[in-house]
Amino acid sequence: MADARWAGRNTDKDVLRHQIWSGLEDNGISVGPAGSRIPNFVGADMAAFNLSKLPQWQAARTVKCNPDPPQIPVRLRALYDGKIVYAPVPELLKPFPFVRLDPEDLERKGVQFELAATSQGFVEYGEPVEFEDMELLDFVVVGCVGVSRAGGRTGKGGGFADLELGIFRELGKLKPETPITTTVHSSQVVEAEHLVMMAHDSALDAIATERELIETRTTHPQPGGVAWEEVQADQYRDIPFLATLRERIETAKENG
Repeated sequence: MADARWAGRNTDKDVLRHQIWSGLEDNGISVGPAGSRIPNFVGADMAAFNLSKLPQWQAARTVKCNPDPPQIPVRLRALYDGKIVYAPVPELLKPFPFVRLDPEDLERKGVQFELAATSQGFVEYGEPVEFEDMELLDFVVVGCVGVSRAGGRTGKGGGFADLELGIFRELGKLKPETPITTTVHSSQVVEAEHLVMMAHDSALDAIATERELIETRTTHPQPGGVAWEEVQADQYRDIPFLATLRERIETAKENG
């Protein structure tokens, strides 16, 4: 397996991610290559079904979901459940950070939900939006490579999820009680000591696998905003809007 794209930021997590990616591929669990990505897996549709059992999902009007293939069933279920879906542009590489999918608008345009839920389809058929233009989020789904029953998580190493969640909190789009969740294969669940949480990390409130729904009851305090000191130089370089967004946030604080 090739080295992870973002290797070197946290050696322990690099090792863990490599072990999980290799295990998914070696055991025939991954759908397509697993390395350097949020891995797709056999049973992703059942994991999405288990996630939908949460009362917070059933009550949610707006859902933020990561753009990766294993969460296609989550986005699809959200649209069929009549929820507005916000999904980030993959790796935040376009001038606009998010797209908004409204199931009523898609139906009026004759766009099939199955197409709009794909990683390419939501960028094509969704409405581009800035962070500031998004509604209050009722439910959040993030992509994970590894998770623990205590709420620990790691993504593919690029820091995108923690950055997004920090921005949402800075802008008042994410209430403290809004659940942070994910769907993964059961083999991606590891012991808590392998995923030590840092102050800037956002913990998971619920994990859905193809086998079960885990409510973590995490005691890890969620960050209050973006830990700008943790943002890497390559993130400013590669994410087109990040520097100007930081300026807008800091200017709003000064004027507020």
